[in-house]
Amino acid sequence: MIFALRQVFLYLQHSLKSTRLHGIHSPFVFSLHNQVIRHKGNFYSFSEIEDLRKQLKVCRDIIQVQDFGAGSRVTNKLTKTIRHIVLNAATPPDLAQLLFRLVNFQNAAVILELGTSLGLTTAYLASANTKATVYSLEGCPTTAQQASENLKNLKINNVNVITGNFEDTLPALLPNLPCVDFVLFDGNHRLAPTLRYFDWCRAKATEASVFVFDDINWSPEMQQAWRQICAHPAVTISVDLFHLGLVFFRKNQPKQHFNIRF
Repeated sequence: MIFALRQVFLYLQHSLKSTRLHGIHSPFVFSLHNQVIRHKGNFYSFSEIEDLRKQLKVCRDIIQVQDFGAGSRVTNKLTKTIRHIVLNAATPPDLAQLLFRLVNFQNAAVILELGTSLGLTTAYLASANTKATVYSLEGCPTTAQQASENLKNLKINNVNVITGNFEDTLPALLPNLPCVDFVLFDGNHRLAPTLRYFDWCRAKATEASVFVFDDINWSPEMQQAWRQICAHPAVTISVDLFHLGLVFFRKNQPKQHFNIRF
């Protein structure tokens, strides 16, 4: 209850600070707002992924779970039903579809996801550009296996699911990538690991890269991590959508921060 009330209070604060369309003076952010944030189009792959979500919502199969991050606000049991994970941990459709549009907008070819879960968001990222390669890191072996099965059922074949602790898998993967065009940080909601993974991935970022941070208002630690990331000298544009935070590394552009209601 306290967590829910805190989220309502924070969202009201965010809404009061939010920039309206006429207040956006950056041409890049204006295009981002129109083509990604406010766009309501329905793309070809959405229905298939959401049909799978409906099936998983009623699946009472139990799997063993292993969490290396900050855990769950709901329960930290070692076993959970598929239904519970979908209802409490999966990225909701509106945010997942925003990520789909963002991959399209950035024309991302090398996509990195920290936190596969059941693979629903992964499917959106992979479907947004079928020529892209998605590297999705998941700490829990049984969850990763379930995600791989879900992606196979959706006939998505441009995803590499990598299992293991991010502390091991991420530094092993990054040297083998030419760059990272799109990174979704959704696997560890603690301050130090979030900043560490940001620094590791930033070494592979280009001027065209976008980093997306999930649950930036989930806890005081995540709020602190988000503030420090926005303040980093390499970040020129940061966008606070309350649930998600976007950062861009566009050189020759003044440093700007935007609060936008989604």
